[in-house]
Order: sequence, then C-alpha cells, then structure tokens
Amino acid sequence: MRRPVARNLTVLAVSAAVVVSVGGAAPPAAQSTGGEKTPLAVGYGGAVSSVDRDASAAGIEVLRKGGNAVDAAVATAAALGVTEPYSAGIGGGGYFVYYDAKSRTVRTIDGRETAPLTADKNLFVENGKPVPFAQAVSSGLSVGTPGTPATWQTALDRWGSKRLASVLKPAERLARDGFTVDETFRSQTASNETRFRYFPDTAELFLPGGRLPVVGSTFKNPDLARTYAELARKGVGALYRGDIGRDVVDTVNKPPVDPSSGWNARPGDLSERDLAAYRTKLQAPTRSSYRGLGVYSMAPSSSGGTTVGEALNILERTDLSKVSQAKYLHRYIEASRIAFADRGRWVGDPAFEDVPTRELLSQRFADSRECLIKDDAVLTSPVAPGDPRDPKACGSGGTAAPTTYEGDSTTHLTVADKWGNVVAYTLTIEQTGGSGITVPGRGFILNNELTDFSFTPANPAVHDPNLPGPGKRPRSSMSPTIVLDRHDKPVVALGSPGGATIITTVLQTLTGFLDRGLPLVDAIAAPRASQRNAAQTELEPGLYDNAGLRKQLEAIGHSFKSNPEIGAATGVQRLPGGKWLAAAETVRRGGGSAMVVRPVR
Repeated sequence: MRRPVARNLTVLAVSAAVVVSVGGAAPPAAQSTGGEKTPLAVGYGGAVSSVDRDASAAGIEVLRKGGNAVDAAVATAAALGVTEPYSAGIGGGGYFVYYDAKSRTVRTIDGRETAPLTADKNLFVENGKPVPFAQAVSSGLSVGTPGTPATWQTALDRWGSKRLASVLKPAERLARDGFTVDETFRSQTASNETRFRYFPDTAELFLPGGRLPVVGSTFKNPDLARTYAELARKGVGALYRGDIGRDVVDTVNKPPVDPSSGWNARPGDLSERDLAAYRTKLQAPTRSSYRGLGVYSMAPSSSGGTTVGEALNILERTDLSKVSQAKYLHRYIEASRIAFADRGRWVGDPAFEDVPTRELLSQRFADSRECLIKDDAVLTSPVAPGDPRDPKACGSGGTAAPTTYEGDSTTHLTVADKWGNVVAYTLTIEQTGGSGITVPGRGFILNNELTDFSFTPANPAVHDPNLPGPGKRPRSSMSPTIVLDRHDKPVVALGSPGGATIITTVLQTLTGFLDRGLPLVDAIAAPRASQRNAAQTELEPGLYDNAGLRKQLEAIGHSFKSNPEIGAATGVQRLPGGKWLAAAETVRRGGGSAMVVRPVR
C-alpha cells in the first residue's frame, strides 16, 4: 500500500512483473527496478504475495536467507502489523493453513480470538436491548484475547525452521526506521480520525502532531519496534503471561479514553487468567472435491471452509466453463445465497456448538440444495437453511434468518518456498482500525473481534450458533484456501480480507481461475459480486455499470446494489519446473505486492 523509504526492506528483495491478458500468453517477464508495487511475479526460490510491498519484502528476505514458507509467513505477518496496523497485528487473531510438501498434507491452526471466561450470551445486551454496534466496536467490551502471537509460535514450533526472534527482525527494523505513507494509509486514518481522537495513545501514534499523516512522509512506530524486540527476547509468553499481557488487560478493562471526548468506552472484563488460558487449536482442514481437485480450507470456528466448500459442491453439477457470463453469475450468486443460509444456522465454535461439518460438505447435501436453483428465477432471501444431517431434495431445515453483520477489514498473505511448502494465512483485528484502542507504550491496536458474535439471535425463532459464551471463539468468514491436484501437489493457494465477503471473493476467484480459464492475476482482478443470503447482491462497478448484463440478471429477479470495493485477494500458483507465480490485486486497496526470490528474466 506504500512505497518504501530507502533504508527499508524492499532493497533486499526483487520482484518481477508480468502483464497477462485474459486468454493470452504472458510476454517475457520484466524485472521491477523501482519502488512501485507489482501485482504479478514469476520465478524460482519461493514466492510471497500480500497487500504491501514492505511486508512481501520481509517474507522474501527470510526465504533468501534459507527460511521456509512458515518462517516467511510469520515475517510477512509481523511486517503487516507495522504497515497495515488497521487490519492486523499482535492485538488480533487469524487462521493459518499450511501445506507440507514432504508429506503432501494440509494442516491448520485456529488462532481466533476468544471471549473472556466471564462472558455469556448477553455480553452485548444492556437493559434488554443490544448495544448499538458503533458503540460496541470502540470499547473494551469488544476486545477478545489475542491469538496472533500464539499462532506465530505454534506455526514455527510445528513446521518452521527459524526462531521467532529471527523472523521478527525485518518487522522490528521496519517499525523503527519507518515506511512511506501512501494515500490508502492516509484515507484509512481519515475514516477513523474521529474515534482515534477518543483515545489519546491512538491519536498520538496515528495522528502525529494532531494531524493526518502526510502522503510521502515516513511513518515510524518505535513503541511497536520495542514490543517486537521484547517478544523476540522473552517469547510470546510476554503477552500471555507477562508485562505486555498485563498492559493489554489494563487497557481493555479501563480504556484510556479522553474525558473531554464524551465517548462512553465501555470497559471489558479481560483477565490475566484469560491470556494464560489461551490456546491455538491444531485441527484438520475442511476438504471438498471440485473438478477432481482437493480444496482445503479452515474448519469451524471459521465458516470459510464449510461455506466455500458447500457452494463449490452446489456448482459441481454445472459446467461453468461454457455458460454465458450472465448464467455463470446467476449460478454463482444462488450457490452463495444457499450456502450462507446454511452457514447462519449451523456454524459456530465447535467447542460450544454441535457443528455438522462433514455433513455440510457432503455432495449429497449439496445436491439437495442445488435443486433449489432455477435458470429462470431467483430465490427469495433470506432463504431457509437445509438440514445437512437429513438432506431432503429441495427441502429446508427450519425458519429463515438474515445474515448478521461482520466487519470488512482483515488482511491475507500467501507464501511458497523452494521446497514446495505453501502457507495461506488470513489475520485480522476485525474493523478497519479494530477497537481504535492502542495499548499505551506498545504501538499496536486491540481487536474488536467479539463484535463478530451475534449480539442477539438474528431470528428469535431460529437457534443462533454464534451467540457469545465464556472462552468462545466468534464465528469468522476467513477462508485461507489451498487447492491440490490428484497427486496432492499444490495447484493454487489464495485468500482475502473483507468480512463475510471473504467467502464470496474466494469462491468467485476460484471459479474464475478453475472454471472460466482466467490467469490467476486476472481472476483476482475481475469485478466481484457478493451475495450473502440478502435481498440484494452487491456488485463492484465493473459489473454494476454493465447495463446489458444487469438487465439480463434483473429480468429473472436479481436485485443489486453497488459496492465500490469487495475484498483484496492474494495468491500463489505452482508452475512446472519448480517455478512459482505470485499474484495480488492490481487496484483494490491501492494494489498488492507479488514477489519471488529469483525472478524469471
């Protein structure tokens, strides 16, 4: 999202840019010599793709020094905590999907934040009514126990080759020396300026001199550099059982709000016991079969794997490669609508809810839902859920309920190494700017992840599996995904930020790449539609402004509204001969940064 200053990491990495036209062959790769980001790189030795050039360069630096994909993923994520502090950081959580080339298996880490052990279903209820969402976000009440540091340590312990102290060095240096502010960083700060001013420590850090950061200026975060240095010396126990953690608890339970602001920053009830009790979860991925390929992603507490997987299973019976664009979009939209209906009824934290993960991903259940789709009509949302435990053709399993709101921030990175290992990692602090509360002296913003819970049931007549509970993980839509071929070797890995639109972004990018024959960078760049069991489908301008296409779809009952930007995907693709292709956004969020260790020349 920004150009690096001269002393930054990007001098240590080289990327290659290739322009690819849909259906056309790629011309010879051209090495990038400037400071601008490039959305496509092809070459050897490993690949990194993220939204930010400095962050991708951190991962490439680790790969060049002999680290593997896991080491590089942690380094990239730590750097994103510096340059993308409103989307991710050690005050948040996420989901880590890893492909091990030696065993040809996929494994995952659930690093989702958790509610305090004192929380109950009425966490966001006052006087019998739900707390207004905007008030809940910027409060200690919204902050869950961070999972990101534990995720990094778990990944490194299980599959990494380097120590945490080693892979944090690029990010520590970046925080100390600074990065160059671009328009996206400034605009994100501007959109949060009012609430940032509620909290003096946030305003001091992100509104230097009381003003918005100037495009082209160097932004430094020495507090975060010191925090990373402390984690490097003491390990993540410094957060879960040490001084950093005590500072987090004090901040959550007594938010340092400016008294003159008049803002009611409701206190949370996080304890040192909550931090000490936090554990990541090593768990099997979801798996669905699509066009003879294995699609692997996150199982609950994320709804990403089950919802993307169910939608793919619904689409499996239609040859999307040969249909018109209108029919392709119609089928994709309706499959998304149905999968979101089932997500809302059945998916929550499996430690608290009976989640029928295997049944949701069965082809039998998908077939029972696919028969609802008609080529000349549109389903009416909210669609009622089906019952995956007892599928009946075109049947439903209960009363319909609308999809609840989920924040639209987050970030995603994708990494591959020279040995063939791959990581798809989505991490977040939830809203853009999280809770808005910076831990004093620590340089990072705390998450507002607990607002991903349903404050009250979406429909009182329908069981809601996503109500708060003690130590419970709120449902997520994060969908880091790795696709394997028949020999269990990687085809493509990808993911996206975007709240609940993550699911539709990953689904549409996969079908664009696998079915429509788009090169990966074009599948990522294609204009997006997002249907989440709502009355209207959101369209980016590239689709909304296509009057002829809209007319065809509206003629059979679709209703649309415009969304200027949906998601910000990154991905890597395995090519023959040990070569990798890294791809990122061309425009969204200011464009992404794709890099390889040794570019094709």
